[in-house]
Amino acid sequence: MDQENVSATLTVAVPAARVFAVLADPTTHSAIDGTGWVQEAADRAPLTEVGQIFRMDMYHANHPNGDYQVANQVQVLDPPRAIGWMTGQEKDDGHLEFGGWTWRYDLAPLGPSKTEVTLTYDWSAVPQSIREYLQFPPFGPEHLTNSLHHLAELVSGG
Repeated sequence: MDQENVSATLTVAVPAARVFAVLADPTTHSAIDGTGWVQEAADRAPLTEVGQIFRMDMYHANHPNGDYQVANQVQVLDPPRAIGWMTGQEKDDGHLEFGGWTWRYDLAPLGPSKTEVTLTYDWSAVPQSIREYLQFPPFGPEHLTNSLHHLAELVSGG
């Protein structure tokens, strides 16, 4: 596969600022996730700056521990147009190590109460050493679409 990212787009009937506020709140991420892997926000503070770290409790049946935690570092924060983060983990010594994959939401206002949301998962910076034991993307193509539909339900109050 030459392409090293996947994306999906959905239009929601709410203003971009509302969508952005939901995405900037880590406590909403488990409700948005389309895989069921994201469990709960370990760091509950809103995302407010590039470089900010927020941790999420996760579960995956194929993970060696089942339950695990990821550390995300905000890479893009341009309210209300874009938000994105790189995912990694905290090592036993407290050092953060990132795998090279990113999640990014781009929001395009289509008038005062409509927003086109594009979710992109990019693994182009993943080193070969990680690619030897992880397949990319690690989920099916429906994941991004499911996530966007969950986001739409959340921001619409439905």
